[in-house]
Amino acid sequence: MIIIDGRDLVLGRLASFAAKKLLEGEKVIVLNAEQVIISGRKEATLESYKAWLETRNIANPRKGPFHPKRPEDIVRRAVRGMLPYDKPKGMAAYRRLRVYVGVPEEFSGKEVTTVPKASLAELSSRRFIRVGELSRLLGGKF
Repeated sequence: MIIIDGRDLVLGRLASFAAKKLLEGEKVIVLNAEQVIISGRKEATLESYKAWLETRNIANPRKGPFHPKRPEDIVRRAVRGMLPYDKPKGMAAYRRLRVYVGVPEEFSGKEVTTVPKASLAELSSRRFIRVGELSRLLGGKF
């Protein structure tokens, strides 16, 4: 079991690392999902996510597809996009993934790892938006 602290980690790199470990058969737990970073201009990221949320079935918009707004669901969806989800192996791997906002009590004393290649070294000079902030702007309640 791998417990990853998502604070200040780039979403895509974190998702690819988690997907690789899930496909190897390990259970992956991601903590602090609201602190994960999406790199790029804040306005452009928000605009693309809003356009993604408006995507609906033309025949009947109530049928979906439904897109996540909460931070833990956004991170889960990013990991799912890097798994072969339409195959049994990918579905089984996806079931081994757990994502939490903050740190639950059961994981507070456990050893937490980080993904060194996924960290954004110079946060002050880079453009980014945190998943928690994106979620609030999209209307997610957490």
